[in-house]
Amino acid sequence: MVPAGQYHFDPGVEMQHDTSPHQVEVAGRKYKAQTASAVLCYSHLLFFQINPTFQRFDCKVFLTDALRYMGGVVERVMIDNTHVVVLRGTGKEMIPVPEMEAFGERFGFRFVAHERGDANRSARVERPFHFIENNFLAGRTFASWDELNNQARQWCDKVNSTYKKHIRAVPRELFAVERLHLKPLPAWIPEVYRLHQRTVDVEGYVAVNSLRYSVPVSWIGRNVEVRETRDKIVIELDARHLVTHVRAVTPPHHRITLAEHRPARGEGAKRNDPHPEEQVILHSAPEIGEYVAGLKQKGRKVVALALRQLLRLLKEYPREPFLAAVREAGQYGLYDLDRVERMILRRVARDYFLLLDKDSDTHD
Repeated sequence: MVPAGQYHFDPGVEMQHDTSPHQVEVAGRKYKAQTASAVLCYSHLLFFQINPTFQRFDCKVFLTDALRYMGGVVERVMIDNTHVVVLRGTGKEMIPVPEMEAFGERFGFRFVAHERGDANRSARVERPFHFIENNFLAGRTFASWDELNNQARQWCDKVNSTYKKHIRAVPRELFAVERLHLKPLPAWIPEVYRLHQRTVDVEGYVAVNSLRYSVPVSWIGRNVEVRETRDKIVIELDARHLVTHVRAVTPPHHRITLAEHRPARGEGAKRNDPHPEEQVILHSAPEIGEYVAGLKQKGRKVVALALRQLLRLLKEYPREPFLAAVREAGQYGLYDLDRVERMILRRVARDYFLLLDKDSDTHD
């Protein structure tokens, strides 16, 4: 048998951070969520949040909230070699992702990782997960993720003020000592955000993390920049035109529509300008205008995708085989562009081999 050891931590030196999956019920649905927790190693002060995902953005949001809850910054944050923070290496050889390293420098701490197989090194943060699952989550359901994490914060306040047998102390009382050794928070803490580049779809929505947010219908087909924060989704067309939504995280594939983006009853979404691809097609090959109109009405694909594919065929193939195939397709009411492309290829192959045969006869 190998004897178990103990780690001693001075006040303000280390905070341990880890995540663990848990089953939660939010708004009547069950989710396999991620519980992120942080524990000050000297005082055992606990803070945790539960979210449906845990990526670098979520990690930075969580650590910002954790440091604010604790009112100061430690020298180092111990992690378990998670890919969210680690670029390469393990233990003492661990090199953090530059984005996360810069985040730590902004607050004044550094990330460190324990050696593989040394689970005892992160025991401070591992122990509370069982307690959270069997005490906080047991029998609870939540109306929203905000309600869940508000209750989690209240529960942390209660637990941190309760006597703990394994440390023979109250974490809040130990924290009164540890807080004096924490470095102060930065005077200004920038809001955590991530940027997305998107194109407004044909229904007037922008997709972010499997959810769709509405914008004015006049933006359809335009490129926009999306700034995602913990609470908001800000969609910007330019400096003077932007839309702000309350950020949702579940359920996936859900559409969120602002009242001002709903067309009046019976009007529908009006577009005075044709799709950009349609303009290029009609300018380059005006003789297929009737086919383009039929494709928009009777084609099975989304109009923008169908026009994009037709424009690709026009650009990639010789003009005569393209026009001949489109004329034939129009005669038979054929708007399956994959079949139209095969018709073009047959014509190209036939013309190519006829030319090849003529060249061979000339050389003979």
